[in-house]
Amino acid sequence: MIGRGKTGNTKFMKQMNREGILHQLRQEPRLSRAELAAKTKLSRPCVSALVEEMIGEGLIREVGTGESKGGRKPILLEYNVQAYAVVGAVFEGSELEMAVADMKGELIAQVHTRLNRPVDGESALHALEATLARLLETSGIARDRVIGIGVGLPGITQRLSGTVSYAPSTGWMDLPVGKEIEERLHLPVVLDNDVNMMTQGEFFGGAGSGVSSLVYMYVGTGIGAGIIIDKQLYRGSREASGEIGYMRIGDSPGRRKDEFGVFEKNFSVAGIHGKAKALGLHVDPEASTLKQLIKLAEEGHPQADVLLNEVYHGWASGIANTVSVLDPEMLVLSGEMVHLNEAGLDRIRELLFDWVPVVPEIRLAELRERAGLLGAVHSVLEAHSSAAMGAGI
Repeated sequence: MIGRGKTGNTKFMKQMNREGILHQLRQEPRLSRAELAAKTKLSRPCVSALVEEMIGEGLIREVGTGESKGGRKPILLEYNVQAYAVVGAVFEGSELEMAVADMKGELIAQVHTRLNRPVDGESALHALEATLARLLETSGIARDRVIGIGVGLPGITQRLSGTVSYAPSTGWMDLPVGKEIEERLHLPVVLDNDVNMMTQGEFFGGAGSGVSSLVYMYVGTGIGAGIIIDKQLYRGSREASGEIGYMRIGDSPGRRKDEFGVFEKNFSVAGIHGKAKALGLHVDPEASTLKQLIKLAEEGHPQADVLLNEVYHGWASGIANTVSVLDPEMLVLSGEMVHLNEAGLDRIRELLFDWVPVVPEIRLAELRERAGLLGAVHSVLEAHSSAAMGAGI
């Protein structure tokens, strides 16, 4: 068997020991050197030497004294969550949201970019580069402090390979987008479906906090769902779970392989806007179509009322198909659906009670665009922690 050699083994063990100390401080802030030695089962001189080294690097800082157990009061230590940073980015249609966060996942700064339409792969990549530069300048964080970026993209993404296998909105089909982003940004990249990232953000810090299973339904340029089962994101055998935009709901004309699904063609933001236009209703494509339809209906426009009922029926059909299979504890409605008023929510609930045996708790998303950013940041922190524990860095 070929070994690492003495120098390699020494360096590897030192990295493992450092990570062990950092792991304890992430789990339980404010520990003394003696407590770290006991928890990591390392000698006190070893812990002291590594702690001094990491204090010098800014990874650990001293934060006062603890209670004495007979001698001098111990100096307490904590992990410096500002030592490094992570970036999260989420695309939705022609919009790009990006934020930088500390190592605890707290957002420090956020910027928004509107892309020129139509959006293609090259313009999306260029927007990532330019927006990252603007974000780092705004936040004052140096690029060498960023450990990675999480990017949420519409379509079917293979997280491990960094491949986007199906994304009609950008034209990415079976392309190694993750590798391209890494080469352009010079940062490690975690790639995932945008709605999956929104789902995780809402689950960890929004309307879904405290439940063990939920479905997060998003209506925007397309329609998608994120699925949490037993507190774990469910991706499916080929990471295509939640692609509910391909349900056969609404008018079903012929469809090419690279087009949107039937459900989203009919009841996404673009689909609803097209229906409004066909009925002669004047709606601004830059504002919420649903809010405008609700206002027109309240003003007595019968066509707006008819279309609203069609939309509620279409959305409820997608929800019924999803919850009847998964039976989630909670359903979180997001994207265009956050503009539902009480009457709209009541109508969707009425339809569901008529159609399915068990209706979950239904809530509107709380975090809006921050959900995807928090999910993207969380994905980087999770990947970094797993890699560090596995490789001892």
